[in-house]
Amino acid sequence: MARFILSLDQGTTSSRSILFDENGVAVATSQYEFRQYFPESGWVEHDAVEIWETQLKTMLEVMEKVGVTEKDVAGIGITNQRETVLLWDRRTGEPVANAIVWQDRRTADLCRQMRDAGLEPAVSALTGLRLDPYFSASKVQWLLDHVEGARERAEAGELCMGTIDSWLVYKLTEGKVHVTDATNASRTLLCNIHTGEWDDILLGKFGVPRGVLPRIVDCTEVVGEWRGVPISGMAGDQQAALFGQACYAPGMAKNTYGTGCFMLLHTGDRVVRSQNQLLSTIALQRGGKREYCLEGSVFIAGSLFQWLRDGLQLFDTVQEFDALAQSVPDSGGVVIVPALSGLGAPHWDPFARGLITGLSRGTTKAHICRAAIEAVSFQSVELLECMQGDASREISELRVDGGATASDLLMQVQADLMGCDLVRPEITETTAFGAAALAGLGVGFWESREALAAAWREEKRFSPQKGSSWRKGRRAEWDKAVRMAMSESGM
Repeated sequence: MARFILSLDQGTTSSRSILFDENGVAVATSQYEFRQYFPESGWVEHDAVEIWETQLKTMLEVMEKVGVTEKDVAGIGITNQRETVLLWDRRTGEPVANAIVWQDRRTADLCRQMRDAGLEPAVSALTGLRLDPYFSASKVQWLLDHVEGARERAEAGELCMGTIDSWLVYKLTEGKVHVTDATNASRTLLCNIHTGEWDDILLGKFGVPRGVLPRIVDCTEVVGEWRGVPISGMAGDQQAALFGQACYAPGMAKNTYGTGCFMLLHTGDRVVRSQNQLLSTIALQRGGKREYCLEGSVFIAGSLFQWLRDGLQLFDTVQEFDALAQSVPDSGGVVIVPALSGLGAPHWDPFARGLITGLSRGTTKAHICRAAIEAVSFQSVELLECMQGDASREISELRVDGGATASDLLMQVQADLMGCDLVRPEITETTAFGAAALAGLGVGFWESREALAAAWREEKRFSPQKGSSWRKGRRAEWDKAVRMAMSESGM
């Protein structure tokens, strides 16, 4: 009898595999980083072959750690960095170019031209998204127009397009299956979220041939197999985290602290159109029925800490960073706006650039580290305010997850600046668990959502320790810095 679910968590900087038992406990983990490519300013690329190789390596390694074979695995769940997209040869499986990463800004001018032409209202009405280079469609258009022969080959049916979930399924099934799940499809700017199908109007606006597209499937559908193990669960990383946090009911919200920072609010079976620059997107699809959520996207969160480490070389380890940030009571007036890839919600300015303000002779790297923690927190404060405005009610509790939530300092600073409770679960790998949960439901490993909800348990709660006057003063400093960082042509 199969005793485990294998979760593939393919992220922006690393590929991981985690083996979960029937109690939702992670019994083994394997993880490998892969190279980031920055060929020009604002461009970010990945080698899709390296993504596959590192993902496969982690799968084999995690099973070896526990001493299990494929017969012990009931199903495979996949979660992935969203919006990152590539084209590959349908017959050979060879990518025609590097994958263009969600952080990439090369199509900012194209999106601005489409917006200036008045196309955004119609596109937004169909997709719940904005005309922004963050999403996949303009990236695909760029690949088709700039890779020699790509458009001709695509129109001849020789190429496949896919986000990373599609790519992994294609490789796992040895080229037999070309699919994507509804949550990933909803992030491409090519999917009508009301019907759950690819939309001819959108395909025409972006010049994407229908023949390159994968088939859209449910999040708990068995789509193929790897070495006899069913591939039975798929969702983009943020939707997987929402599911892994047991946010099944309308009004429940989570915030994930990873490379970026992503806050989602479950809205049930209806699409809620944001009045505060948030996104409407598919949260889940089962049996052809869709659930929706509101989302706020911060492009730079954990990658800010990575940049301070690797780019500015202010510290060597996460432990050193935490120690530096805790060694000072505040940032000493330093404010960082981490617009290293433009600004996401609610500003949507791909031309904004990062800055550090408030420097003085007394500024130390400890103050900069503290300011980095506050920068991540301030961005999430903006998202929460927008979400509360759209929901017309106060959100008093926010479930949090992701690697950075291990920092008690970050969580407390976040609670202080938000003015609401943050709840960290015992299982902080909720993205990977969400994918495992979907896969488990797909093969009957778990019977119901209620059984999965029982596995969610609170580990620690962070309540605000600062007053509203302090909060307002710090917010004014942040708002001033953001205005300085934004471009004159911002959205």
